[in-house]
Amino acid sequence: MTKSSARDSIKLASIDDLFSTEESRAEQQREKVMDIPLSEISDFPNHPFKVKADEAMLEMADSVKQYGVLVPGLVRPKADGGYEMIAGHRRKKASELAGKETMPCIVRKMDDDAATIIMVDSNLQRESILPSEKAFAYKMKLEAMNRQGQRTDLTSVQLEQKLKGTSSREILAKQSGESGPQIFRYIRLTELVPPIND
Repeated sequence: MTKSSARDSIKLASIDDLFSTEESRAEQQREKVMDIPLSEISDFPNHPFKVKADEAMLEMADSVKQYGVLVPGLVRPKADGGYEMIAGHRRKKASELAGKETMPCIVRKMDDDAATIIMVDSNLQRESILPSEKAFAYKMKLEAMNRQGQRTDLTSVQLEQKLKGTSSREILAKQSGESGPQIFRYIRLTELVPPIND
């Protein structure tokens, strides 16, 4: 290959292309609300909170029918296509009952542990939660927090907590407003046989 043909084969990007690429990368990082078909959204695996078709759900469905979903759900993309619901299971059910085909959602990439923690935290804010739901939620969150503590890419906050000797159960207790022993009692409920648990 001659020098001139080698030079001709090298294509340099223009300054406009360089800057627009960085802008487009920044734009891709921003989270957006998207209308996602309900058929493409699957429930979170082992979701500990029951979605009931009770009177409150029927009222929510009427509201969705009249006004739409006012607060977007949170989903993450699945490797095999579609999305997994992190927060918004009740809004999804209300949308289905209202005859909607899509639901507004924020799409966020996250690992299993981060997804579990967000799913639990978003549902613990509900007004009426069964003790069994709280038990399985605390257990899932505690397991995810413990796995995060074993990772080597710890953030400074987690590292600071580890250095202070704070256990995941103590952190969970502080976050939830429960005592450490109470968290332990809830988690013990998960060992009951399923018919007793409900």
